This record gives sequence, C-alpha cells and structure tokens, in this order.
Amino acid sequence: MFTGIIEEIGRAVSVEPGTAGARLRIQCRRVIADLQEGHSISVSGVCLTATAIGTDGFSADVSPETLSRSNLGALRPGARVNLERALSLAGRLGGHIVQGHIDGTAELVSLELLGDDNWWLTARVPPELSRYLVEKGSVALDGISLTVAAIEGDELSATIVPHTYHNTTLADRRPGDRLNLECDILAKHVEKLLRREEARERFTMDRLRDLGY
Repeated sequence: MFTGIIEEIGRAVSVEPGTAGARLRIQCRRVIADLQEGHSISVSGVCLTATAIGTDGFSADVSPETLSRSNLGALRPGARVNLERALSLAGRLGGHIVQGHIDGTAELVSLELLGDDNWWLTARVPPELSRYLVEKGSVALDGISLTVAAIEGDELSATIVPHTYHNTTLADRRPGDRLNLECDILAKHVEKLLRREEARERFTMDRLRDLGY
C-alpha cells in the first residue's frame, strides 16, 4: 500500500528481458535506507518486489502482465522513475490509498505553465477507465497522487504545484508520453456493488413475472 507521495527520483540502470518478463535495476539512495529483500516498492506507480538491494540501488522482477499494462515495458536505461516505499502503519496518508496495481496508461496531452511555477496537466484516459474518475476525486499518474480538477470527455486535468513538478519525473514528460494510471480503488468497489444490486433486482422482477405477479 502506498500514498502517492514520491520520496525520491531514481534512475533505471538496466532493463534485462527474460524468457517471460524482465529484471529491472534502479539506482537510488534514499529509499534503500531500510529496504529489505521481499519488500514492496513503487516504481512510477507500479508495485514491485525488491529482489536484491545494493549500496546504490535495488533490483526487481517485472511480470509480462506489468510490462504490457504499464509504461515500464518502454523504460530505457538512464530514464528517471518515481520511487516510494510501502506505507508503514505509523506513517501519514499524505496522498490517497494507492495499491500500485496499474489499470492502464493515460496519454499526456499537455503540461502548460499557469504561472508561479504551477502547471496544468491534461491526459487522455482509456474510455473503459474514465467512468472511475470524478471531479475532485483522486487519481495516481506515474505513482503521483493527484486531484482531478476537471474532466471533459475522456480527458482529465490536474493542477501540478511547484513541489510536485520539481520532485517527480513530470518535468521529463512530453505530449504523447504514456503515464501509468491507477484509478481510485473505492470507485471500482462501489461500481461492483451497484452492479450486484442491479442484477439482484432484475432477477427478482423477472422471477415475479415468471410466477404470474
């Protein structure tokens, strides 16, 4: 479990493809202070398991599913990545509940300067995921907890404050880039519960009709 508050920007050292999946090597310093083998760590919003920890970074295996669903499949050596350690029970939930389970990728449409080093980000989301986004709701892009400021069709917009811009990889992003997208888990649970209720009601009415009521 994560919060979407980025702790450090790391750098991809290598991405070694395997028979299935790949092994990723990340160079970093801060997040390995108490990282142990088997711990979860968020890499640009993707929850990975640290398999080896060194003095200047860590390694993690990336499954075929993760490579296809996230932007890690396009990661190249030297690329910067957002890093966050798993939330401890004694920690603060500074962003929102982020699982590190990527739903898909959003296409960056624009990142425009508003003034005073504040930015306006607009990204196009897959149609099947847009229903989970609401104005003033939460969303994670590349592991960054953001508040949805506006929704128009299949595009979401969010304000990027100076601290977020300078302490994440957003400054590296250009229009057309793919951003890892994780919708609010609460929205998905609510949708499933409502569908169950609707299905139960339809079944009950149909059954009553079958019985002649």
